[in-house]
Amino acid sequence: MAPDFSRDVHCILGLPFDAIDMDGAVAKVRAAAASGNRCFLSTPNLNFAIAAQSNSQFRDSVLHSDLNIADGMPLIWVAKLLGIPMPERVAGSTLFERLRERTATPIKVFFFGGPDGVAARACEQLNARSQGLRCVGFDAPGFGSIEDMSGADRIARINASAADFLVVSLGAQKGQAWIERNLDRLHTPVVSHLGAVVNFVAGTVRQSPSWMGRIGFEWLWRIKEEPALWRRYANDAMVFGRLLLTRVVPQVFVRCFARSTRREQATCNFTKGVDSMKLTLSGAWTANDIAPLRSVLAEAAVDRRRLTLDLRNLSHADPALIGLLSLLWLHLVREGRPWSCLSIHPAGRRCLRNACAEYMLDPGIAPGALAKGSVPC
Repeated sequence: MAPDFSRDVHCILGLPFDAIDMDGAVAKVRAAAASGNRCFLSTPNLNFAIAAQSNSQFRDSVLHSDLNIADGMPLIWVAKLLGIPMPERVAGSTLFERLRERTATPIKVFFFGGPDGVAARACEQLNARSQGLRCVGFDAPGFGSIEDMSGADRIARINASAADFLVVSLGAQKGQAWIERNLDRLHTPVVSHLGAVVNFVAGTVRQSPSWMGRIGFEWLWRIKEEPALWRRYANDAMVFGRLLLTRVVPQVFVRCFARSTRREQATCNFTKGVDSMKLTLSGAWTANDIAPLRSVLAEAAVDRRRLTLDLRNLSHADPALIGLLSLLWLHLVREGRPWSCLSIHPAGRRCLRNACAEYMLDPGIAPGALAKGSVPC
């Protein structure tokens, strides 16, 4: 299935984020649950973004998602520095709480994962207190391999529950990998790894006060509740500092410098041959130039001919363009027809590198593999 190129996505640290607020995210999830349309929801926080720098399969799972919400204030701060219209932090746990509010037809939830007994407790607590969500089943698969957790009996149990929303809790990287492996076998419309949500609902871990999340200090509360997390947060802080200096600050500099200089007009040329297509992007691209390109990318995604990308005159690519291109890139790779890049302007390459998205430039990349010869973040 081709990506939805009408999404307002922007690339932050190599991942595409939807510029959406809490109300919009709640509406999308409810609409998907009601219609039965698939919505693979990912909730990237800073730890997601850090892990994606070295784990390309994990990164690709976010690129493959239908809705990516910014679940972390550091990502919102980076968005503001880059001029990305990210309205607010949309935490997965808060989104789940909003879905618990009264609705005419409750969303049916299935909990998958969590420590022994926690999913059962979460199911009991949800049904005792929620009016917008109703638990219809749970499964605690333990701590085995993804293969062990993907047996036909487990998938059949989830499907038989007729759940609208599958909440996975296996640890971020393992959970995303499990979803990717089993997504096509699942009948549940909405699927998401929501980490600690099962613990929050069960009451085994207390959720932080909302004001701590708003100012970016939720991590302190999480360490208090789960002391073992301090090592993860310390590592994330060090890597984030490096990315700020080497990737974000250069983008901020280019953005500020561009305000005082004349930009080349953004142009797009899409041509088709007998067995190939060619997409030429020239000039300086910003979010204001994206609208005409959306239909072109949608057409390229469904056409079976090989796509060649000509970026030799691409002098600037902002996060909006890179975000959309990343969706197309993964789709073509998974279809077995990755594009080839004739050439790229040095300034355009710097834009991709600073956005941690230079993985898109390799012509023969395999799914889940880091681009050969690229510069990993």
